[in-house]
Amino acid sequence: MVLPGIFKPRKNSEADSKKTSKHREASPLPPSRKSLSKSPNKSPTKSLKESDLRSRQRNSASRSSSKNTSAADIHPLNLPPDEREKRRSAMSVPSDPPTPMDIDQDGDASSAASSPQSIVYPEANANADDTDTEGPTSPVPPPHRFKPPISPPPAPAVDPEACKVLGNKFFKNQDYVKAIAEYTKALSVEPQSVTYLSNRSAAFMSANRFEEALADAKQGQDIEPQNAKVLSRLARIYVNLGRPADAVDVLNHISTFDTVSPVDRSLATSMQSHIQQAEDALRRGTTGSMVIHALDQAEKSLGVGVEKPRKWQLMRGEAYLKMGNVNSLGDAQGVAMSLLRKNSKDPEALVLRGRALYAQGDNDKALQHFREALNCDPDYKDGVKYLRLVQKLERMKEEGNTAFKTGKWRQAVELYGQALEVDPTNKGINSKLYQNRAMASIKLKDYKSAISDCDRAIALDSTYVKARKTRARAMGESGNWDDAVREYKAIAESNPSESGIQKEIHNAELELKKSKRKDYYKLLGVEKDASESEIKKAYRKLAIVHHPDKNPDDASAAEKFKEIGEAYECLSDSQKRARYDSGEDLIDPSEMFAQGGGGFPMGGGMGGMGGISPEMLFNMMGQGGGGMGGGGFTFSTGGGGSPFGGAGGSRGGRSRGAGGFPGGFSFG
Repeated sequence: MVLPGIFKPRKNSEADSKKTSKHREASPLPPSRKSLSKSPNKSPTKSLKESDLRSRQRNSASRSSSKNTSAADIHPLNLPPDEREKRRSAMSVPSDPPTPMDIDQDGDASSAASSPQSIVYPEANANADDTDTEGPTSPVPPPHRFKPPISPPPAPAVDPEACKVLGNKFFKNQDYVKAIAEYTKALSVEPQSVTYLSNRSAAFMSANRFEEALADAKQGQDIEPQNAKVLSRLARIYVNLGRPADAVDVLNHISTFDTVSPVDRSLATSMQSHIQQAEDALRRGTTGSMVIHALDQAEKSLGVGVEKPRKWQLMRGEAYLKMGNVNSLGDAQGVAMSLLRKNSKDPEALVLRGRALYAQGDNDKALQHFREALNCDPDYKDGVKYLRLVQKLERMKEEGNTAFKTGKWRQAVELYGQALEVDPTNKGINSKLYQNRAMASIKLKDYKSAISDCDRAIALDSTYVKARKTRARAMGESGNWDDAVREYKAIAESNPSESGIQKEIHNAELELKKSKRKDYYKLLGVEKDASESEIKKAYRKLAIVHHPDKNPDDASAAEKFKEIGEAYECLSDSQKRARYDSGEDLIDPSEMFAQGGGGFPMGGGMGGMGGISPEMLFNMMGQGGGGMGGGGFTFSTGGGGSPFGGAGGSRGGRSRGAGGFPGGFSFG
């Protein structure tokens, strides 16, 4: 029997349940709700309440995130109180343990996200997308705005005031090294202390360390530009370093706000005045001795051990060049070398040494120095000036020398004169040029001009012996052999080691004797180098003029005619002319035997014959028989006989054979 009324509702309920399940599948619930609906241990009412609570929490969180998009980046302790309370209440809701169905499902991530315990708050500096979803973590504490307490600075290990006191004590005891050390310690703590800088500057000054003193004083000036004490010390340092202009500027600045010490003012202005005097003397071209004196006075105010300023050294070298004597030129070279030892590429020092060499006549080395100076500084005007000057002078001097050597005396005189106009200030070169021109004038027999040029050369260089000898020669050849002999003897007295001076004195004395006899050349009116034909022609002409037959009423004509004949007789004979020219006829034979008691100086060779050459002696003794071998010379032991034979003594005597004395020498 079938009960339709019972099974019919059953079908409807099944159909309804199918529809309900289809509807649930069509609109799925959140994972938490699914898990609640599938849990057999919980009632549907409780599950609904928990689901609603979680929905409200999610809505609250979404509203909170909409209000503040960066809420996920904010730590819970930094949230507003109401928001922090909501989060705490949400976290206090217990979560159900997962069911076997939940574990088997593929929705672990969504289930964990819906659980309050699985909420992870990112760090404050993390991005919103970089949240950790692996599991629950403890919240990161917020960054604290903690300011540590400021502790007082530690006390310095060095007490600057104590160091200053100790430094002052050392300074008073003149122990400046220790004083400097103490002031340095104080400055290590307070490097901007003007007092410590000033004290150390004073200690440096007392220790003669002026460059270091200057550094401290200038640093103190930079810190306190109106500190009169620091500025006064700075001015004194400038004076000690040879910088008077800077010292005067500092003192003028002090005078605008304070009183300047008269002592400081006097030292600075005095040094500046002396340097100005030296500069003016060089500019005006006055004597170098005035420049040297002014520099010496200025250098007295320099500090102990301070090197002379480079400018002062160059001025001193210039002054030595102006003085121009041998010693001063050596001093100028010394100044230049001291500068070149510090800087071998100093163009001013190179030109200074080149000028000294040029003044000494060493033009080749001078040109080398000028060229080297221009290599260091091609635009250095003095280098260009002196290089061109020396090159021009050297060229003109060589042209004059060439003319002299080729016998072009007149051209040589002109070229030497042009060279003298190139550099009138160069005493050394000009003295040589004057001497060379005097030699050319002697060749032209212009003795007056030659003597004048020699005088100028000696005025430029009083030690120029060659010019003095040339002057003596010009005096003699002009006929003034008395002055010539005196000049030669004066040269020998002042320069005993002068080569050949004794021979020149002898020749001058001989010429003096010759000048006092009859001048046969002058009687005939010919030169000393006249030829035989010229002598004969002159004689014939004068003989006609002064012949007694043509001058019967002139008593002097006969005497004149006799002198002309005597001159012609001597000069027309080559041997007599040679003896006349050499002065052999003027030598007294007694001079040859003036040793001891008049004996023949055989033991001493020919040294006792008053400088007479053996050739001259033989010529004098050989007139009788053609030399010493022709007889006529006998030496006897008889009393009162003449050594030249003829009177007294025996002419025979014992004679030497071959290999002995020449014929005519016999000893009785």
